[in-house]
Amino acid sequence: MEKGAKDWLWQCTIPEGTELQEHTLKTKRSIIIGDKCRIDYGLVGDEILISEFCQINGNISTENDLRIDNWSEVTGDVISQGDAFIGEGVRIKGRVKILGDLDLGDNVIIDSGFEAKGWISIRNPLPVITYIMLYLITLLGLEKEEDINSFFQKLFSEDEEEEKGLPLIIPPNSTLNMEVFSVQSPMKIGPKCRFHGNIRANSAVIESENVIFGSISSEKDIKISKGTVIHGAVSSVLGDIEIESGVHILGDVKCHSLSLDEEAVIDGTIKAPGGVKILRKK
Repeated sequence: MEKGAKDWLWQCTIPEGTELQEHTLKTKRSIIIGDKCRIDYGLVGDEILISEFCQINGNISTENDLRIDNWSEVTGDVISQGDAFIGEGVRIKGRVKILGDLDLGDNVIIDSGFEAKGWISIRNPLPVITYIMLYLITLLGLEKEEDINSFFQKLFSEDEEEEKGLPLIIPPNSTLNMEVFSVQSPMKIGPKCRFHGNIRANSAVIESENVIFGSISSEKDIKISKGTVIHGAVSSVLGDIEIESGVHILGDVKCHSLSLDEEAVIDGTIKAPGGVKILRKK
């Protein structure tokens, strides 16, 4: 997938209430996985869209439709309460159970058999990236593809932007395993999420009342909003860090400059050559 025309998919967004559990990434919203990702978790979501050349090491379960694009592999079982569209060369090592219709591309391998309540068709489904564009244009109420980039720029700006039911998006070439959640893009985590693992991103916005059992590291700026608890260190190689009231960081903080609310708590040491600014209530 070429970057540029699809810049909007090079942002990592985690919607409110998402849980990264011991073996499952779970959300009530839809999940979009960019191409060439390796995810050592199962996936649970409303609708799941997986791009080309992905490796999913776990079970997949959807409340609605499922789309898996060409040459991806799933090591676990696949259950869809809606329709399923499985592209060319996909291999599923577990069992497939579809309550709706099943569209299969060429050379699909399902090791443990499949069951579909609706029609079964052997044809190459619509490419996932094309479907994602149509899906987001409809979801966000936009008129054309170019407007998607503008929406994501606003979403990751300093201004508050309504999520509009935005899905969970994992950008291309990302790695999620028991030790690290690594993306090559900006990351925005909505409120009241719960994560196990160390987060690595280009930049990070952590909204309120999150619990993260691991460290956060980025190249650029990090913002941590009210009431979030980080069971690890927080570091930025080149950027600044902003920490709001009620935040508790159990490790060290390292960055260029630090903006720290007086009601935040840092158990470890602070290293900020550019200075530390304490924000006090008026």
